[in-house]
Amino acid sequence: MELSKQSTISTIRRIPTDPSMRQAMHPIRTDRRRFALGGLALAAVGVPAVAAAQGAGRTVRVIVPYPPGGFTDATARLIAHRLQEHLGQTVIVDNRPGANGIIGAQAIARATPDGSTFGVVIAAHAANTTLYQKLPYDPQKDFVAVSLIGESPLVAAVNNKSPFKSMAEIVAHARQHPDKLSFGSSGNGSAVHLTMELLQSVTQTKMIHVPFRGSALALTDLLGGQIDLFLDAAQGLIGQGKAGAVRLVGVTSAQRLPALPDVPTFAEQGIANFNSSTWAGILAPAGTPPQNVQQVADAVAKIVREPAVKAKLDEMGTVPVGSSPAEFSRFLAAETAKWGQVIQRANVKLD
Repeated sequence: MELSKQSTISTIRRIPTDPSMRQAMHPIRTDRRRFALGGLALAAVGVPAVAAAQGAGRTVRVIVPYPPGGFTDATARLIAHRLQEHLGQTVIVDNRPGANGIIGAQAIARATPDGSTFGVVIAAHAANTTLYQKLPYDPQKDFVAVSLIGESPLVAAVNNKSPFKSMAEIVAHARQHPDKLSFGSSGNGSAVHLTMELLQSVTQTKMIHVPFRGSALALTDLLGGQIDLFLDAAQGLIGQGKAGAVRLVGVTSAQRLPALPDVPTFAEQGIANFNSSTWAGILAPAGTPPQNVQQVADAVAKIVREPAVKAKLDEMGTVPVGSSPAEFSRFLAAETAKWGQVIQRANVKLD
């Protein structure tokens, strides 16, 4: 699999820079007297001011391994927009979709580790370590953890004409009728697929997996009655549920979502020992200076707690975190181990 040939699939959207940055990047003409005064002032504050000015003029790239419009892209753009002000630098989002996130992850790993490139990955990044026998990067050695932005529980939905009103009813029916109910996912090895494999293991049920090329196609077949059940990140189903297009029957988190206060958790419905979420976190290429990693981590921790950003994350069904690099590193290791066990137990394989 030559991923490098596919890595040309890229969508870059430049986020508007604040006025002060535009002025810094396109300085107006000055007379010699003003230039001399500026030079004296710079000399007075010393070399660090020069370094700061050079950093402020550099563009920071945030690679997203998925197309525009989805959960990962929406989260990345929300954070990137605010990063500009916190870092004092222009920030662009660079979409590198394909191969279950591998093309984008490869682009992050191969980027120059100078603090100008970061990437936003999701749960699939942890799962890929076990799903694929060979990757074009080393998941442990080629990245440095920066921050866990937030966790987004999955929401379960059925057709609004379905006889099932809850996940408890679905599980009970699946126990009595193995391999009769079908569930759709956004693809083999996706967060939805693996979450359903975990659910079947916990509840001792068997259902038919119907993989699609993306969530939109799976949702279309759910609306059409071709599949019985579909799970997706909350952002993808909140609107459909509120519009009455689908019936939302459960969320995979430990607590109900603020955006869906009337939808009970799986645990509330008697499905014990089950908690699963997708998530979004920031990585940098290995070798990125620690000060750059910490700077971004500190910024993210502040950004996700800003009222406007938190409100948007709540609306998307995402629980803000804003972790430290060390915390995200431990979280990523735990997620890799967790999904590795699910993949091996269910014998899920991808080439």
